[in-house]
Amino acid sequence: MPSATPKRSKEKPRKRRSGPPSTDRHWLYQEAVQSPDVHIDFINRVYKKHNGRLPLSLKEDFCGTALMSAEWVRQSPKHSAVGVDLHRPTLRWGTKHNVAPLGAAASRVHLIEEDVRRVTRPMVDVVAAFNFSYFIFKTPEALRGYFAPARRSLKPGGLLVLDIFGGWEAQQEVTDKTRLKGFTYVWEQKGINPVNHEGRFNIHFKFHGGGGIKRAFSYDWRLWSVPEVREELEAVGFEAVDVYLEGYDSDGDGNGVFRLAKHIENCPGWNAFIVAR
Repeated sequence: MPSATPKRSKEKPRKRRSGPPSTDRHWLYQEAVQSPDVHIDFINRVYKKHNGRLPLSLKEDFCGTALMSAEWVRQSPKHSAVGVDLHRPTLRWGTKHNVAPLGAAASRVHLIEEDVRRVTRPMVDVVAAFNFSYFIFKTPEALRGYFAPARRSLKPGGLLVLDIFGGWEAQQEVTDKTRLKGFTYVWEQKGINPVNHEGRFNIHFKFHGGGGIKRAFSYDWRLWSVPEVREELEAVGFEAVDVYLEGYDSDGDGNGVFRLAKHIENCPGWNAFIVAR
């Protein structure tokens, strides 16, 4: 059965990213969680569907190590990216390990240490907020307080792309383990409160040679539903909101293929993109 555990969707085979030793928590997170190839392919497909051309400019909100921004500008010399995050040490890590290795293309990545709600320029073709980071906003007012400036960031025809997960396992206390090369990624959900849909979420890493990093990353989130997110997006002026559901392979893992969905089957877990335009 599909799992609600957020993890990296399957993507075409690629070389392991060069970088620091595998005991570095940011490197481990990128390997276990992030799927820039899947995300960029999806954004290109949907944007071209609505605008007849590929998008060139991206704002990556909650960018962390700016891995997606770095991968975005690799597409062509015409591509540019802005990454926004509040955490200076993580931005510095991303500058060193993801942006600087781009060489000349690094000049097309601009990282900003700021609250994502305060950055609306330059205007871009696409604003992306992935890895469920907007779940930090726990009230409708707070969510609108992010969606409104995100909308002002967009050029005509622009898209705001979010990811979301759900299913009944998403509202349970769950510990899920995924074995990867050299380490195991552990996703832990704790203290899920059905009254306000808030809970604690932790990422741990266990090294196959022994040891690991407990609570490498911890989050205090509200689990938003698709209709709740759609209502707040429409409230700030987005004209249309679509949901693209990820398919599953025979093992119940996400296959990295997202299709427009009008209905989500009631199941233990699902992953989806929300596209507002």
